Amino acid sequence: MDQQQHVRELFQLGRRRVGQDGLRTINVLLVVYILSFCVLLCEASPAKQCDKSCLSGKCINGSCVCDRGWVGDQCQHCQGRFKLTEPSGYLTDGPINYKFKTKCTWLIEGYPNSVLRLRFNHFATECSWDHMYVYDGDSVYASLVAVFSGLIVPEVRGNETVPEVETTSGYALLYFFSDAAYNLTGFEIFYSINSCPNNCSGHGKCTTGNSISSRVYCECDKYWKGEACDIPYCRNNCGSPDRGYCDLTGEKLCVCNDSWQGPDCSLTVPSTESFWMMPSVKPFGTSLARASHQAVVQDKVMWVVGGYTFNYSSFQMVLSYNLESGVWNTVPINSGPLPRYGHSVAACQGDIYMFGGRLETGLGNVTDELWVFSVASRTWQRRTLVLAPTAPGQQIYAVEGHSAHCVTMEGGEVVMVVLFGYSPIYSYVSSVQEYNIRSNTWSLPETRGAVAQGAYGHSSTLDPGTSSVFVHGGYKTLPANKYGLVDELYRYEVNTRTWFILKESGYPRYFHSAVLVGGTLMVFGGNTHNDTSLSNGAKCFSADFLAYDIACDSWSRLPKPDLHRDLPRFGHTAVVSNGSMYVFGGFSGVLRNDLLVYRPPSCQAFQTPDTCQGAGPGLRCIWGQGRCDPWEPRMAPGSLSRAAFCPAKAASVDERCYRFSDCASCSANSNGCQWCDDKRCISAASNCTSGVQNFTRCPVRTEQVCSKLANCKGCSLNPSCQWDQNQSECHALPAQQCTEGWSQVGDTCLRLNSSRETYDNAQHYCKNLHGNIASLTTGKQVDFVLQELRTLQLQDKRLSPWVGLRKINVSYWGWEDMSPFTNSSLRWLPGEPNDSGFCAYLEEPLLWGLRANPCTAKTEGLICEKDVGNPSQSTRPPCKKPCALHATCGNCTSHGMECMWCGSRQRCVDSSAYVISFPYGQCLEWQTTECLAQNCSGLRTCGQCLEQPECGWCGDPSSTGRGLCMEGSYRGPMKRPAKQGQQAQHQNQDISLEPAVCPRDKGYEWAFISCPACQCNGHSTCVNGSVCEQCRNLTTGPNCQTCMPGYHGDPTNGGKCQACKCNGHASVCQVLTGKCFCTTKGIKGEQCQLCDSENRYLGNPLRGTCYYNLLIDYQFTFSLIQEDDHHYTAINFMASPEQANKNLDMSINASNNFNLNITWSVGSTAGTISGEEVHIVSKNNIKEFRESFSCEKYTFRTNPNITFYVYVSNFSWPIKIQIAFSQHNSIMDLVQFFVTFFSCFLSLLLVAAVVWKIKQTCWASRRREQLMRERQQMASRPFASVAVALGMGAEHTELVQPLIDGPPKPIAVEPCLGGKAAVLTVLVKLPAGPLGLPPPGQSGVTVASALIDISQVKTSDFKDKTLGLKSRKAHPPAHQGTCV
Repeated sequence: MDQQQHVRELFQLGRRRVGQDGLRTINVLLVVYILSFCVLLCEASPAKQCDKSCLSGKCINGSCVCDRGWVGDQCQHCQGRFKLTEPSGYLTDGPINYKFKTKCTWLIEGYPNSVLRLRFNHFATECSWDHMYVYDGDSVYASLVAVFSGLIVPEVRGNETVPEVETTSGYALLYFFSDAAYNLTGFEIFYSINSCPNNCSGHGKCTTGNSISSRVYCECDKYWKGEACDIPYCRNNCGSPDRGYCDLTGEKLCVCNDSWQGPDCSLTVPSTESFWMMPSVKPFGTSLARASHQAVVQDKVMWVVGGYTFNYSSFQMVLSYNLESGVWNTVPINSGPLPRYGHSVAACQGDIYMFGGRLETGLGNVTDELWVFSVASRTWQRRTLVLAPTAPGQQIYAVEGHSAHCVTMEGGEVVMVVLFGYSPIYSYVSSVQEYNIRSNTWSLPETRGAVAQGAYGHSSTLDPGTSSVFVHGGYKTLPANKYGLVDELYRYEVNTRTWFILKESGYPRYFHSAVLVGGTLMVFGGNTHNDTSLSNGAKCFSADFLAYDIACDSWSRLPKPDLHRDLPRFGHTAVVSNGSMYVFGGFSGVLRNDLLVYRPPSCQAFQTPDTCQGAGPGLRCIWGQGRCDPWEPRMAPGSLSRAAFCPAKAASVDERCYRFSDCASCSANSNGCQWCDDKRCISAASNCTSGVQNFTRCPVRTEQVCSKLANCKGCSLNPSCQWDQNQSECHALPAQQCTEGWSQVGDTCLRLNSSRETYDNAQHYCKNLHGNIASLTTGKQVDFVLQELRTLQLQDKRLSPWVGLRKINVSYWGWEDMSPFTNSSLRWLPGEPNDSGFCAYLEEPLLWGLRANPCTAKTEGLICEKDVGNPSQSTRPPCKKPCALHATCGNCTSHGMECMWCGSRQRCVDSSAYVISFPYGQCLEWQTTECLAQNCSGLRTCGQCLEQPECGWCGDPSSTGRGLCMEGSYRGPMKRPAKQGQQAQHQNQDISLEPAVCPRDKGYEWAFISCPACQCNGHSTCVNGSVCEQCRNLTTGPNCQTCMPGYHGDPTNGGKCQACKCNGHASVCQVLTGKCFCTTKGIKGEQCQLCDSENRYLGNPLRGTCYYNLLIDYQFTFSLIQEDDHHYTAINFMASPEQANKNLDMSINASNNFNLNITWSVGSTAGTISGEEVHIVSKNNIKEFRESFSCEKYTFRTNPNITFYVYVSNFSWPIKIQIAFSQHNSIMDLVQFFVTFFSCFLSLLLVAAVVWKIKQTCWASRRREQLMRERQQMASRPFASVAVALGMGAEHTELVQPLIDGPPKPIAVEPCLGGKAAVLTVLVKLPAGPLGLPPPGQSGVTVASALIDISQVKTSDFKDKTLGLKSRKAHPPAHQGTCV
C-alpha cells in the first residue's frame, strides 16, 4: 500500500512540473513510474490461503481475522455484543456447538414502541446451566420476559413447543451464557419487527391496524381464534343441533346440551373417554403468571398462593378461581408475608396455612415462617414457632421445595405434616415435621418402616380415607456424592408414622404435580432433565402424563394433552374438584398463566362387569350391586398387599431388592423382598436361612439413617452420627459407644437383665452400672425392647421386666427422667393401671403392654439405660461454614468446588444444590475460583466491562481509552436511587436512565455495543484510529496495559507503574503485586529481604547476600529445574573446616556453564558489604572445578573462624550443581581398620550364637508339646472290652479256630478320624508244646493290634462292628501322623 501511494505521489508531482521542465521532465518521470510499477509487480506475491474457511471473518496471511463479536480459529463462535437493526433476520451462536464460557449479547432495535417477535427455530443447550435471557428493553434492567434452557422440540409434529416471545418496547435484548461443562448445538432464532404472530398460523391474514402505531394483527378464518389464529373452536359445528351449538357472541366455544360434553360436544355424559380442555378466561394479564406457587381448593374455589415471577412490582400474593363460574379474582391485602416461592400450603379447618419457602425479594433467604390466611376475613396472621414440650432440643428446619398436608389423627388432633425439602444450612431434609393446630407447637416425630430420603421439588398427595401421603420424585442426594432426579414413590401413614416404598415410576422428575382421582395417582409435567451425560435428550419442560394404580401397585403412561399446542411445563400446581384435575401456571421458558382441565373417564359409563374391571389405564373401577363405581383405597395400616382383582404379580427377582441396604427398607416395600441373614436384601421367593419380611422384626440400626444426611450440619444434629470430612459422608458412630453388655438405641444405651428384683432394687442395680431404670420414651427404644423380649421367648425365657414408670400422684404417671407418660408408644393393658400398683412393668398376655404392680413386689427382669458415650460437640471436628452463610465471593470460592458464587444475585450456594437454588435461571453467571468485580465500577477496562451484560463504558474526552464502567443500557448509563437498601438490590425496576452521568456534550462517549477504537488506557494517543502511538508512563503492550520490566502496578485505565524494590537482588518483579523474582537461590521475601533459613541459608540480604551452609565430608546436589527456579542465575555457598590439621578439598560441577568466585575470611562481618574477604579463585564459563586448600597456608589452627565462600553465578536455567568440601587422610589408618573389622566380626558371631540358642530352645519346646499332644491323643482313643471264656470241656477244642482263608476276623476295628485308617485288634494263639497245651499259668492267647488302611473299604464293612463303641469324651481334632 505504501509503495502504491508513493507512485501516485510521483505521478502528481510530474503533472505539476510539466510547464517548467517540458517534455524532458515528462520522459524522466515516465521512466521512474514504469520502473516503480515493475518493482511492485516483482515484489507482489499471491496471498496465503487459510486451511479452513473463515465463517465470520476474513482470511489474511493464512489465518482468520474475525469480525467483531466472533472468536475461534474459523470465527465460528460468538463472544461479544451485536446490534441488529434490520426489519427481520436471524441470530445464532454459530454453525457448530457453542464453546465453553460463552457470553453473547444481541440488541435488536426497532422503532419506538414497536412489537418485536422472536421465533425459536432451533434451540439446544444444557438444561438448567446454559440459558438464553430475553428482555423487553435495551438492557438487562428491563423487564425479563423469557429464560430458555435445554432442548426445545415439538411434542407433536406441527405443534408449537415454544410460543413466540414478544417485546413491546421497541427493543429486545438477548443474553446467552454457557458454563464450563457441556456445550450443545446452540440455537437459531428468527426475529421480525411489527409482524403478525406466527404468521397467523396459516389460518388468517395479517392486517395493519388503524392506530398511530400501525401495529399489525391477524384476521382469523372461520372456526379459528387467538392472536395467532392457532386456536380452533366449534369443531364440527358442535354437533348442532342435537349435541350443542356454537356461541359466537362471547369466547367462541361450544355450548353442549346436558347429555354431551367435550370441547366439541362429542362425548356423552358420562363418558368412557377422557379429554383435555383449556378455558379461554385467563388471569389479568401476564403479570399474574407464576411458577413454584401452591394451590388448594375450598368450597369450589381454587386459592393460588405465592410463587416465582420475573417482576414482583405488581405481584399479587393471593389469587382465587371459581371452579364453577370460571372467574378469576385477585385478593387485595394490605399487609402480610413477603412474596416467596417453593413454600407449602395446606387447608386446615377453613384456613390456609403457609410454611417456609424462599424469599426471592430482599436477601433471598429460606424462611421458617408460618402464616395463616383466613379465607373468611381475607387477612394474614403470622404464628410464632414454638417447640412442643415433648421435643426439647429438636431443630425445626427452614426449608423450600417441601410439601404439607393437614390430617386429622385417630385421637382427633389436627396436625399439619411437613415433608422433606431443602435447607441451605442442613441440606436435603429427610425428617417429617409436625405442627399441632390446636396447641400451636412443632415437633419432629420418629418414623418407622423404610428409611425415606428427603428430596426437593417432589409431589405429595393426601388420601383422606387412609390418612396416607403418596410422595413421588424430586431432586435429592444420590450415592457417591452425586445429586439428581429420582423416580421413587413413597407412602407415609400419618397415624402410625410409618414409611413404605412402592413401585418406582421409571420417569425421574421434579417440580411436577400429582393429584388423586378415583384411586389413581395422576402425575403431570415436571423437569425431567437429569445430568446431561445421563438424560439422553430429556427436556427441562415435560408434558408427560403418568398414572399410578394404587390398588395394583402399577404405573402406566397416558397420552399427552391433545390440545392445539404443546403444553410442557414445570413448577405448576394441580388440584382436584368434582373428579376433574385443574393445572395452573408453571414455567416453560416463559411464565404461564393458563389453566388446563383434565376430565377422566367416568366409571358410571361402563355398563358391564368386564368393561368396568378393564377400565383404564388412569382409572380404577369396581363392579358391585349391578353398577360400576370408582375404587377407593381401603388399605389396612401397614398393608402392602394388592387388591384381589389385580392381575397376578410376577415373582420379584433379587436384582430388584439389592438396592435396599437396610432391613426396614427391604421389608417395608412392595417389591416382595426379604432381609436375609442380617446382611442383604433378596427376593422373598429366594432361599434364605433366616429371612425377615416384616419390618417390625428388624433390629434398630442407625447406619442407613446417617447415610441419608447430606451435609455436616445435618449430620451433627444426630448424636448417633458423625461426619467424615475426607469422604464428605455421614457415618454411624460405632456400636462400641455403649460398653459391653449394653446396646445402643438412638442416643441411649439399654441393658436387659433377667434378675428377679423389687422396683427399688432394680433401680439400685442400674445405678451401680452408672445408669438408671429405663424410661422408654421413644419408639426406637420400645421397638428394641419388644424385639429382645420376643427373642428371649423363642429361647423359652419369659421376662416381665420393670420399666422406669411410676405413679407420681393419684392420677398422674411419669417416667423416671421426668417426662410425661404420654410421650411413649407403650399402652396399658386392659384394666390397668390398678389401684394397688405404683410401679409399672411389661407383660405379654397377647400383646405387649404395661401392668401396674406394688413397688415392693418382684418381677422377672429389669431394663436399665444410660447415655451413649458419644463424643461431645466440643470434641467432634467442627463443620465448615455452610455455603449459604458466605456473604462475599472471596469467602465463598475459598472452599474449592464445594461452593458456587452467583454475582448477579450476590448469593453463595452449595454446588450440590445449584440447580434447585436457581431453578428459573435467576443466576446470570457463577464462579468457583476467580472472583470478578462485584459491580461494574470495579472493572477497569472497556473490554472487561462489556463482558458483563449489565455494564456499559463511559469513555473520557481524552479518547485514549480511559473511562468508567457503570451500570447502563444501550441508551445510556443507569443509576439506582440513593440509599437503596439491600432488600431491593435485585429489583431492576428501581433503576432508571441517567444520561447526565456520562454527558455527551462534555466530550464523554457512551459505549454499549463495542468499545471505542482507541484503547491505550490513558497512556498514549492512537494513530490510524486504533494503534497506540507510543506508550508513556513506564507502560508497554499493544494497549499500554502492562508495566515495563523492572516496574510493577496496574496501568489499566490510567493506573501508574512504580519501580520494583528488590534490594539489589532482582531486576524484575510480578507486574501486579510487585513481588520480586530474586535471582540468587536462598534469598526470599516480597522484596528479597530474607534468607531461607529453614533450608540452611544464612546471611543478610539487606547488607550482602545469603549462603548455603555446607557440611564437611558431604556432597550436595542442587537441582534448579522447576518452573519456580526460572529466575535464578546465582547461588552462594559457605564452608568452615572442622579439623585444623587436615587440608580442605573442594569440588564442584554443573550441567551448564557458570562463573565461579571463591574467597575466604576470618572476620565475623564477612559476607556483608562491609566485611573483608580475600579473593582466591575466579573462573568464567566453566562446568567443573577442583581445588585443595592447605591447612598450613591458610593457618586453620590459628584461625578457628576461617570460612570459605563460593559464588556461583551467570548460569542458565535449568541446571544441576554438585558441590562438596572434605577433609580426610591420604593413607588409611590400618589400626583403625582392624579394630573396626574385628569389632564387627565379633558382633556378628555373638548375634549368630544368640539366634542359634533361641532356635534350640524353640525346637525343644515344640518337641515337648508334640509328645504331650501324642500322649493325650493316645489316652483319648476309644476303647471297648471283650470277654473271652477259657475252659476245658469234655472234648478238647481249639479256643481260636484257625482261619481257612482270608485275614483273621477282628474283635474290634477302631477307625481314625477321616476314615482313611483304623486300629484292628485280633486274638492270637501263642505257640504250644507237644501236647498242644499252653505253659502252666498262661492262657495261650494274646491280644494283638495293628494300624490298617481302610480307604478302599466301604464304611458299611465296619459300621456294624463299631455301633456299640462310644467314646466317653469328645474326640480332639485329628493331627497329621496320629490316629484318634
